[in-house]
Amino acid sequence: MIPLSWFLILAASLMFIGLFGVLTRKNLIGALMGIELMLNSVNLNLAAFWRYLHAENPEMDGLVFMALIFVVAAAETAVGLALIISAYRRRKSVDANDMDLLKG
Repeated sequence: MIPLSWFLILAASLMFIGLFGVLTRKNLIGALMGIELMLNSVNLNLAAFWRYLHAENPEMDGLVFMALIFVVAAAETAVGLALIISAYRRRKSVDANDMDLLKG
């Protein structure tokens, strides 16, 4: 059986890679991919803790939270891509620095 610490190390590395991607990317699609990586690291944590805490008593709490995060991630991706496409049609660029429409 794989130890819990390996899953936690993998999830932490995914979280930091996603955070690095969000903070350093100028491309909005790359930042959106970083956010997805961070959500997947949360899902990995939930799955690992559910497996190790409820191995003998299979309650579905962790799996319900994972399904909820999948739904939120799908909605976030759909809304994010719609906003990016709208910004591209208006500005002809997906550079995050070019998105200053609300500045006064």
